[in-house]
Amino acid sequence: MTDTMRAWQVTSLGEPEAALELRDLDAPEPGPGEVLIRTRAVSANFPDVLLCRGLYQVKPELPFSPGIELVGDVLALGDGVAGLEVGDRVIGSKIGVLAEQAILPASDVWAAPASLSDAAASGLTVAYQTAWFALHRRASLQAGEWLLVHAAAGGVGLAAVQLGVAAGAHVIGVVGSEAKAAVAREAGAEVVVVRGEQDIAAAVKDATGGRGADVVFDPVGGDAFTASTKCIAFEGRIVVVGFAGGDIQTLPAGHVLVKNYSVLGLHWGMYPGIRPDLVDEARADLTRLADEGAITPVVDHAVPFEEAPAALTALAGGATVGRVVIEVAS
Repeated sequence: MTDTMRAWQVTSLGEPEAALELRDLDAPEPGPGEVLIRTRAVSANFPDVLLCRGLYQVKPELPFSPGIELVGDVLALGDGVAGLEVGDRVIGSKIGVLAEQAILPASDVWAAPASLSDAAASGLTVAYQTAWFALHRRASLQAGEWLLVHAAAGGVGLAAVQLGVAAGAHVIGVVGSEAKAAVAREAGAEVVVVRGEQDIAAAVKDATGGRGADVVFDPVGGDAFTASTKCIAFEGRIVVVGFAGGDIQTLPAGHVLVKNYSVLGLHWGMYPGIRPDLVDEARADLTRLADEGAITPVVDHAVPFEEAPAALTALAGGATVGRVVIEVAS
């Protein structure tokens, strides 16, 4: 271990290129129940962009490091940590990991699947656990059901597509361009709808023989949610995951009643503190699926640590497919 490390920090709120500064900091030391990790790679997420802008629901005091998920090696263990050893290759999630070293609670760290590269493993924690809880815990997705996934070529959308296919569902993916359609199809979507070129509700009803989608995975909100209400099946379930489109919709309670469907919220971040047993179940299932080749995080491109602001800028632009990865060390 070294006495210093480099970390990207938000020094003033704004777009990533302006907000971030690469700084030399004292290397951290783990406290009781904590793990010190030497970072291999960080997967960029849209919340990182929101953190830079000061628009995320969590607002750390300036200066702070963004980055919410990583893969790396255990450097040191705090008192009371069991089940991990120095040298273990692990993945984990916590705000502040866009640095050469990071401290995480041991409960937020788990063994990286040996079948995944660093770039792929870095994107397994947030997107795949979010999709797993949305589909399996909240919506109780069943084999043979129709699953509609909005933003199906994004990081969390592709996770939902892959997990839906693995569960035996028929997946319809909504994407923003024809170029992204191929990626959704490769992930297993049977039907792909290009937003703006096709009417989403009509396309879903046509694909399902008029039935509609049994489950909707919606990280977009706004118009995407409205389209979903027009093509939701009897006893269907819409899972609200986020509002990447920028508009937070109002719930149409009367429509929910007369069409007999459910609207479910998913805030994955609540589960580690309230139902850690379910987090353990999700991690075990995701590891099994990764090792079986059923799921593999899709990487759009990787950049070196020194180019982290560019990675977040690319992500904010909406043109990326899957994950943008920041390589910190090999």
